[in-house]
Amino acid sequence: MSQALKIAAVFATMNRGQTALSCVNALAAQTRPPTWVVVADNVSQDGTAELLDGLAGLPFELLVLRMKANRGNAGGVEEAMEVAFAQGADAVWILDDDSWPRPEALAALLERPWEPGVVRHALQVDPQTGRFTWPLQVADGKGGWRLAESMDDMPEGDCVRSRIIWTGALVPRAVRETVGRVNGALFIRGEDEEYPWRIEQAGFPQEAVRGALLDHPGPVKLVHWRWCGKHFFFEPGLAEWKLYYKVRNMVWLKRRQAGGLRAVSMAAAYAVAAAVIDGPTRLPLLWRAISAGWQGRLGKM
Repeated sequence: MSQALKIAAVFATMNRGQTALSCVNALAAQTRPPTWVVVADNVSQDGTAELLDGLAGLPFELLVLRMKANRGNAGGVEEAMEVAFAQGADAVWILDDDSWPRPEALAALLERPWEPGVVRHALQVDPQTGRFTWPLQVADGKGGWRLAESMDDMPEGDCVRSRIIWTGALVPRAVRETVGRVNGALFIRGEDEEYPWRIEQAGFPQEAVRGALLDHPGPVKLVHWRWCGKHFFFEPGLAEWKLYYKVRNMVWLKRRQAGGLRAVSMAAAYAVAAAVIDGPTRLPLLWRAISAGWQGRLGKM
């Protein structure tokens, strides 16, 4: 039954034609290719849409959505997912344009009997380091969670309980119908936490599949702190617009998840990290982002 499922791979891109092409080529090399690949082009000016439209001989139908406006990764994936499910997809495989699945990745996700209430996902590996692109939360065997930073840290088993996964997630139709659309107003750096959290809140388990791997470059440097008993990650030197969305969306989401005190605590952590690591010149931008998140002012910066 798993092999008969109609799968759509989706991703958003903007002005990264060769990167998007690499992702499409990686999907074409799958031993079990998807039925569709849906690419949301966020008003690229480098000919990305034309480059992809010119491809022929693919083992799937390629749909290039020319977005009316740049809606970031969140808005692009939102629209691509809706198109995919409207086409009749049984599940949507969420990717980034620079996450390139290895040939056996989709086949591995579909190897076990299909469970429409489970979100299985691939493991993201940084090709430069061989470690996970981002630390992954996995079950610790004691009813809680721990971080895995490489394949060596993974618990035994072909499928491992995990949480808060976005890139590489295979979202069944039944999950989408319960959880709803991706929140495109987050633009970037927020949908990757907010949508998996909603999946978890709706009671759908998430599982990492050991044999499904994506090559996905990670941050050059990642600072890891513990803050109020929680893990805190900070990327030094982020572009201002990326830092704005990261902090704004984090404050907005933490306030929804755990209340104002938790949101303020995380905002303070980012302010301290930015001042210590990047310098105090970041503080005005952070204040703007924190204020917008607290007031729920989402959308494009």
